[in-house]
Amino acid sequence: MPIAHVCVKEAGGGRVDEKRKHPRTEVNEPGYVSSGGSVMHCTIVNISPEGAAIEVENPAFVPHRFRLVMARDASVVYDCQVIWSKKTRIGVSFVTAA
Repeated sequence: MPIAHVCVKEAGGGRVDEKRKHPRTEVNEPGYVSSGGSVMHCTIVNISPEGAAIEVENPAFVPHRFRLVMARDASVVYDCQVIWSKKTRIGVSFVTAA
């Protein structure tokens, strides 16, 4: 499958070329990081079929693998793996069961 070539706007107003299979959709919806019985509030900033970016208050408490639960519909759950972290934003990929 070809990778989409998308130009995105950086926080400072500049633009960055980005290469993803699926462009992200801005959602800014509440969600939860769930792992080992612990739950933490987050904001799902954007999402695609393969991953998402989330905002959390303290990224130090987010494990490398966790479940992302949508607040508006708790039946929507994604198994996630952290790909990158910058300040309070975390990029995750969705892990598919083998």
